[in-house]
Amino acid sequence: MAMVKPCSRYTPHGDCPALPAGQSLDYSLNSPLGNDAPLCKHTVPYDTPVESWTAGQEITVEFDSNGGAAHGGGHCQFSISYDGGKTFAVVHEVLKYCFVNGPTSSNTPEVLSYTFNLPEDLPSSDKAVFAWSWVNAMGNREFYMNCADVAIEGTSDSYTGKEMTIANHDGFEAIPEFKNDYDTGLDLYNNAKQITVSSSGSNSEDQNKNDGNSADAADSNGADQPESSVVESA
Repeated sequence: MAMVKPCSRYTPHGDCPALPAGQSLDYSLNSPLGNDAPLCKHTVPYDTPVESWTAGQEITVEFDSNGGAAHGGGHCQFSISYDGGKTFAVVHEVLKYCFVNGPTSSNTPEVLSYTFNLPEDLPSSDKAVFAWSWVNAMGNREFYMNCADVAIEGTSDSYTGKEMTIANHDGFEAIPEFKNDYDTGLDLYNNAKQITVSSSGSNSEDQNKNDGNSADAADSNGADQPESSVVESA
């Protein structure tokens, strides 16, 4: 799977800005992040943002409809970074059944876009990095991640949310195949530490962790929590 809206760095799809000097289009963005690859895979940003958003606005994230394998679903997060892609705070997540509508052994994606509201307390930046990340339910144990360079207009000085979960990547915990148990790995997501990110690029950690299901945490703890979709099968 690959994110096509907003434009992922170096994607061959869509009406995107000119590539940074010395960079090439990446025709393998739907492949997992290699173990030795940095977060985002490509670390040189576009010269101009691919989208300009306002804190609190509704956005739609779209994925390539050709050549993507759903791998039975899995856990997806959408996150924001203000330090050039080193630290990411979650703004929305779709746990268990990302790209599908329930338990399945199919590789065919059933959902190719997600619409949600950005947190109202995102700070301003014309150099923010928006990320989609995914741990697949079945197949080789992999970590997928695409990043987009965006501008955000907001009034807050900082945003506090869960730190993006990284798994099945060099130096991080492994999440095994789900084997029809779609709660597999949820503890890593539900117990992720809280971090605070700011437009200056400085970050801090809150050692308090979420308790229980992340969708419940989003409902009970207000704007400091990311929107969460834990889709239950019919």
